[in-house]
Amino acid sequence: MTTSGSNLEDTLIMELSYGKVVIETRPDLAPKHVARIKQLVRDGFYDGIVFHRVIDGFMAQAGCPDGRGTGGSGQKIEAEFSQEPHIRGIVSMARSTDLNSGDSQFFICLDDAAFLNGQYTVWGNVVEGMEHVDRLKQGEPPTEPDPIISFKVASDIG
Repeated sequence: MTTSGSNLEDTLIMELSYGKVVIETRPDLAPKHVARIKQLVRDGFYDGIVFHRVIDGFMAQAGCPDGRGTGGSGQKIEAEFSQEPHIRGIVSMARSTDLNSGDSQFFICLDDAAFLNGQYTVWGNVVEGMEHVDRLKQGEPPTEPDPIISFKVASDIG
């Protein structure tokens, strides 16, 4: 498997009903977030969790265990803001008005969203399968939200 030159330990594979989405993590930008996301992935936290907020031309958000956008894993992560732009395919951490409230919820930019730059922690980039993210059912929440079937660290896949 090739993933834009990254190593398998820094690559995540998210299986949707539409196909595989490959995410290259960015520990150079957000080491604490990448470490926490990988731990949650390895714990199976995201398996079965739905995309509870999908806004056309903006982003698709998942990571809430109750499917409403109000929950998390219970472990907040201090913000790691960078100058990395929020462009199509960027994976960033969702948060409340508290800058340091990132937990397990994340979003994938469906289009460029420069107004988010420097205000949310970018921790990855979709390098394959963005066409599958584009197919997620829209809504806040969608009537029948799409689940993450499985989420794995590529180096753990035998």
